[in-house]
Amino acid sequence: MNRREFLKVSGILVVMNRLLVKEVSAKETPVIVVAEGQDYGAVTRNAINAMGGIGRFVKAGNAVVVKPNMGWDRRPEQAATTHPAVVRAIVEECLKAGAKQVKVFDNPCNDTRRTYENSGIPAALKDLRNVDVRYMEEERYKKVSIKGTFLKEWELYGDALSADVFINVPIAKHHSLTGLTLALKNMMGIMGGDRGFIHRQIEDALADLNSTVKSHLVVIDATRILTAHGPTGGSLKDVKVLNKVIASTDIVAADAYATGLFGLKPRDVPITVCAARRGLGEINLEKVRIVKV
Repeated sequence: MNRREFLKVSGILVVMNRLLVKEVSAKETPVIVVAEGQDYGAVTRNAINAMGGIGRFVKAGNAVVVKPNMGWDRRPEQAATTHPAVVRAIVEECLKAGAKQVKVFDNPCNDTRRTYENSGIPAALKDLRNVDVRYMEEERYKKVSIKGTFLKEWELYGDALSADVFINVPIAKHHSLTGLTLALKNMMGIMGGDRGFIHRQIEDALADLNSTVKSHLVVIDATRILTAHGPTGGSLKDVKVLNKVIASTDIVAADAYATGLFGLKPRDVPITVCAARRGLGEINLEKVRIVKV
């Protein structure tokens, strides 16, 4: 290579390096908002507003799914299901943004009627127009091909698949099998079929599921958390009141932060580790911007 060729190649490399640095620096740093207060509706709105407002996610005419945890026959104070005040605040914000319809549902493990009723969520939403809270219907499930490590296909709820915006609203709580159940695991509520099967390789299964159906916004209810005997709970002795709501567009980062509420580190939870390894979000909280309001 002569001098002219060397300088030409060097110049190209310099330009390519600058473009690469620019591209890397342009990547958005994940943001977690942690809002705190005793008015859970106001706290939830504060968290969403600090994320840029619901209008960042929901546009006029959108069909929105708000997916809480209504999996267990428990009252709100028992901290096994998402607090109804958190759910209502999110739904109200979606309607203000012009959502055509907001659907709220879950596939419970206990009796559906009792679970929905005792969660307090249907009652909290009953006076709102264009809100559909109903039991999940068998004919609405669709068999979906999944390019996963463990799951290759599964029946997923059609309304979750067709939504313009999917908002994932779990409660932070202990889980006897997986350590914790947070946003990544809350997605099991859109699955039909024999969900017990995925416990054979649950970390990969949940990473497969969350790769297929993305959460546009995650709002973790940590107003009170279940610290033991989850996921069902039952005893108020296992409930710790924190008055917090966590919001993020990064599902892994949100789960990673919520893990600390239990005195654990993000890498103590295999579900979070697997999802991070699969590129679903950021597990290293040192690389995340945390905003407290």
